[in-house]
Amino acid sequence: MSEPVKSLPSPTSSGGQPAGSDTYKGWLYKWTNYLKGYQRRWFVLSNGLLSYYRTQAEMAHTCRGTITLATAHIEVGDTCHLVLTSGGRNYHLKATSDGESQRWVSALQQAKANTTHMMHQSDDSGDEAPVPQPDRALTQGALKTLASKLDDLSTCNELIGKHGTALQRSLSELEDLRTATDGTDKLKTVNERATLFRITSNAMINACRDFLDVAETHSRRWQRALQYEREQRHHLEETIEQLAKQHNSLERAWREAPSTHPDGGERRRAGDASDENEDTEFFDAVEDSPAFITVTATDHTQHRRSASNQSIMSGRLPNNEWSHDEKDAGSDNMQLRRVRRSRIPDKPNYSLNLWSIMKNCIGKELSKIPMPVNFNEPLSMLQRLTEDLEYSDLLDRAARCESSLEQMCLVAAFSVSSYSTTIHRTAKPFNPLLGETYELDRLDDFGYRSICEQVSHHPPAAAHHVTSQRGWTLWQEITIDSKFRGKYISVMPLGCIHLQFHSSGNHYVWGKVTSTVHNIIVGKLWIDQSGDIEIVNHRTKDTCHLKFVPYSYFSRDLPRKVTGVVADSEGTAHHILSGTWDEKMESAKIVESSRGCGGSEGKQKTVYQTLQPKLLWKKYPLPENAENMHFFSSLALTLNEPEEGVAPTDSRLRPDQRLMEAGLWDEANAHKQRLEERQRLERRKREAQATQALEEGQDFEGFQPLWFERRTDDSTGESTYVYRGGYWEAKDGQDWSQCPDIF
Repeated sequence: MSEPVKSLPSPTSSGGQPAGSDTYKGWLYKWTNYLKGYQRRWFVLSNGLLSYYRTQAEMAHTCRGTITLATAHIEVGDTCHLVLTSGGRNYHLKATSDGESQRWVSALQQAKANTTHMMHQSDDSGDEAPVPQPDRALTQGALKTLASKLDDLSTCNELIGKHGTALQRSLSELEDLRTATDGTDKLKTVNERATLFRITSNAMINACRDFLDVAETHSRRWQRALQYEREQRHHLEETIEQLAKQHNSLERAWREAPSTHPDGGERRRAGDASDENEDTEFFDAVEDSPAFITVTATDHTQHRRSASNQSIMSGRLPNNEWSHDEKDAGSDNMQLRRVRRSRIPDKPNYSLNLWSIMKNCIGKELSKIPMPVNFNEPLSMLQRLTEDLEYSDLLDRAARCESSLEQMCLVAAFSVSSYSTTIHRTAKPFNPLLGETYELDRLDDFGYRSICEQVSHHPPAAAHHVTSQRGWTLWQEITIDSKFRGKYISVMPLGCIHLQFHSSGNHYVWGKVTSTVHNIIVGKLWIDQSGDIEIVNHRTKDTCHLKFVPYSYFSRDLPRKVTGVVADSEGTAHHILSGTWDEKMESAKIVESSRGCGGSEGKQKTVYQTLQPKLLWKKYPLPENAENMHFFSSLALTLNEPEEGVAPTDSRLRPDQRLMEAGLWDEANAHKQRLEERQRLERRKREAQATQALEEGQDFEGFQPLWFERRTDDSTGESTYVYRGGYWEAKDGQDWSQCPDIF
């Protein structure tokens, strides 16, 4: 069962060849922990390294551990056991037979001997082979020797200078002699001084030679030590990557495992199967329980109130029936709608190390980090903002509600639904150029028109306006504040979203939560949404508090959980909202509330008795082959589809984005650099104009958006960009003379 692969050479077949030419593979049992005991692993011995994997297929992507035989101790035990000790850690291995155990022991000892022999050869030849770090005393002794030799050189230099000066003086005196008697004495002095100069020069030469020999000897040692440290660092990076992969495997297994038992037994078993426990790092769970408990009312209570509480929407059919009817109605209308594209070219498989680009950008704002299109998706930030309208039918239904509280439930579901498309979307959208626009005309399909414009570049800010024929208007100005923190990227949208319903005049205002992309250094990227959203109806003063629970490894809560409470102007709760931001949201009407116990820090929790929850929103399934199309939703696939008659500043006409969508990433990178450099030149030009105007005492307005203007909101009192009008009229007349040439 665990014999080495027969097609590969045995450890004795290589004779005296270096260890690097031998490869020995086979199954062994490795001790993991007291719960699981010995587990079967696939071991590979090559180049003096013993690596192990869970299966042979894992050799292509995941190494579970590596043992360096050069510094390892091999001990043979009883009954097919052997123990490897390396770096203070013991590896207990077991073969299925004595013969196989002996073959592995021979292979390991031969590989260790060959590796050690090559290291000694490197020591003798002065090659930069990896050796253990030099002893501290040896290093200090070498430094003292070099310092002593340097002192000798300094002394010789002073003596040479002294004797050389005396010799020159004697020669000058010899030239000035007038009698032969004086010449004899002076010549003798010159000879003596010349001899001293020669002796000193020879001493200087010998001291230089000694210094050079010592320096060269220890230079080779230090070079080997430096090479050793480099390889240790490389090994550490590989180890970190392995740990990250193990971490992702554990997390993925935990996510996919069912949680049928309250104690989490199912998930623990899934976690145990992911890998050895001794190789896994665990973190404490974040206990963040909600401030309320919901209890579903009994059938008797529910029937007693059924006449007045048939649905969360007053005067409407239950949600499931609405969805069915609306789906059928939508299917009938599809024949009259324009057929839009349902796929884009598959994403090319380009490998690029994100850490190599991001490691020098820790703490910087993400929008100021120049990155190739390899880390983008072929949509701009304006299009991502427009993608929030994917579930605009929630607002259509809310516009028909007579109850403001039930309307608030649908508005809350709409605010959550905008995050459903981000679960697999870890790529970065294109930063829009200043003055870039994006329109989405869906009057015939969904009854709304949308226009966005980039109103600021640093900080990046976009203004958005949507008008619907089905009774509502939405507008927002969002400024993106993003930071790279080393291991993760935080994206914090700042600004408010406004929604007003035409018939009732209800004006809702809310913000956005923080998006965090994890595993920037190593491992698979994943995204999480966390924070609170406070939705306020400024006409009725109704509120809804939504909490996006941050993901925790061992929390018993559902991943990506969202909870919320809808209350009236007096603070009385009427509806409980629950669900996940990547799947669905439900609403349950409160029939009774009371104070319970069991809260943390002595606080009492509110216990709500509710009717059966009703579905507010459910995510649409992704299109077929979405994993190869940037995980785009059905709406996202159409956002960059070419349209006739759009403004020349529209994101669909951006060349780098269009080339990236087509799979031509090299050409897209070239155009991206060109556009960014052009934008820098325009910014410098505006700065120069502002400086000149300041020197001349004149006013300088700077960049002014074409379709939006800054106003003070009557409800909130905040200054924000709102739509000034004129875009759709300009499109009808195809008059784009005011649009700048930005592409």
